Amino acid sequence: MGVRVAVAGASGYAGGELLRIIGGHPDLELGPLAAATSAGAPVTAAHPHLAHLDEHTFEPLDPARLSSADLVFLALPHEESAAVSAALPAGIPVVDLSASFRLADPQAWSVYYRTPHAGQWCYGLPELPGARERISAARRVAAPGCYATAAILALAPLIGAGLADPRDIVIVAASGTSGAGRSPSAALLATEVIGAMSAYQAGGTHRHTPEIEQALRAVGGGEPVVSFTPMLAPMPRGILATCTARLRDAGTTTTALREALAAAYDGAPFVRLLRESWPSTAATNGSNMAHLQAAADAHAGRAVVVAALDNLGKGAAGQAVQAANLMLGLPETTGLSFHGVAP
Repeated sequence: MGVRVAVAGASGYAGGELLRIIGGHPDLELGPLAAATSAGAPVTAAHPHLAHLDEHTFEPLDPARLSSADLVFLALPHEESAAVSAALPAGIPVVDLSASFRLADPQAWSVYYRTPHAGQWCYGLPELPGARERISAARRVAAPGCYATAAILALAPLIGAGLADPRDIVIVAASGTSGAGRSPSAALLATEVIGAMSAYQAGGTHRHTPEIEQALRAVGGGEPVVSFTPMLAPMPRGILATCTARLRDAGTTTTALREALAAAYDGAPFVRLLRESWPSTAATNGSNMAHLQAAADAHAGRAVVVAALDNLGKGAAGQAVQAANLMLGLPETTGLSFHGVAP
């Protein structure tokens, strides 16, 4: 018998990716699958690609039922996630995929979310310094946001090594449409998205901004200032983030940047510094990998790091399972793929 896990919000895109990964995990087995608006419907009604789950049915969202599992994944909107987690027994391990418990600063939370601050849990990005030990010891873990994961992985080693100035960071990142969730929206209609690239929540208003700044502050980056512009790309999944920061020393070379990234992620199974090519979202889709490449722009005096990952994989469900593996004392790679799906 494996570890029995419950998934709340199982009918959404991140929830479906959790079910796919758990279905192939050697040490996990599915418990209650809650989806309030889809309660009573078969799992395959929302996720026809999960035909092996055709005997499973979505249940109402009931914290008591979730508590019957050995571990709970919450793939809910942040308002619901905070309420449901408060109703779960303190001893049960929980991994929350929402933003509810990512931020330490109540003021930053109120500016970007405008709801009561629920507190902070252990931040579940294993590749940060000391994070594996913290996650392994935690009972409650907040999985990072998808854009935040890409940006932090790209910039934290350079900020931590003193190569880049945290006060001058510019990030432009494109995401697939699944990052907006499954709720119907005119802006996400195929007619609107296909053949188009569009920016949204520009001008410092995107909610992942304070999360990125918080993580970079924690690696010794002083008081980071991030200008972040997200973009919607005509693809279902994936994130490509171009992250730049002013070099502290104009003479810093591409080799020095790559050496800092290589040292930071030596032994990190899910971060790959590419040898020569630049990252592509297609190469990471379906995997838990983040691909990085760096260059020193001598003309502009800036470090440039490009990161690609699957927003539903390393940006959500895969990362949540990676954290759960650590919490359960399993190898962090268990049940997770290193390889993308192509074409």
